[in-house]
Amino acid sequence: MVVGVDGSAGARAALRFAAEDAVRRGVPLEAVAAYRPPEAWMDFYAIGEYEPDRARTAAEEQARRHVDEVLGELTGPAPDVRVTAVQGAAADVLVDASTGADLLVVGSRGHGGFSSVLLGSVGMHCVLHASCPVTVVHSAEAHGTRIRLRRQHGREPVS
Repeated sequence: MVVGVDGSAGARAALRFAAEDAVRRGVPLEAVAAYRPPEAWMDFYAIGEYEPDRARTAAEEQARRHVDEVLGELTGPAPDVRVTAVQGAAADVLVDASTGADLLVVGSRGHGGFSSVLLGSVGMHCVLHASCPVTVVHSAEAHGTRIRLRRQHGREPVS
């Protein structure tokens, strides 16, 4: 089982769901974080060097802290979790990670720039392109956003 992690509320909810489901199924969990090189590295005139190993290690350590924090909040047992960080766009990294997995779990919204989107672009890309079933988990924060949007558009939320 694979879960996408980025530290967002959606990723926290997805990780909780995936951890509990992995325990129920008796399978290990792979928490995958995508990262990009610093923007300055892409600038031809940038001063300094990009250190790929250091960037991957930093992303992996950040993801590990996030995973440890969320697993520490669980009331039941935690699954065996492997944390990996892969350079690339989150959608592509997660679709690649879905190869050979039984399930890919993603949050409904991560750190993307469109706060009004109910299903983020990464989640949508995974649903459309992953090579295994995908579960999209909505966080309490995403639920609150949906209610606010419905009220702004004159529609009362359905309970």
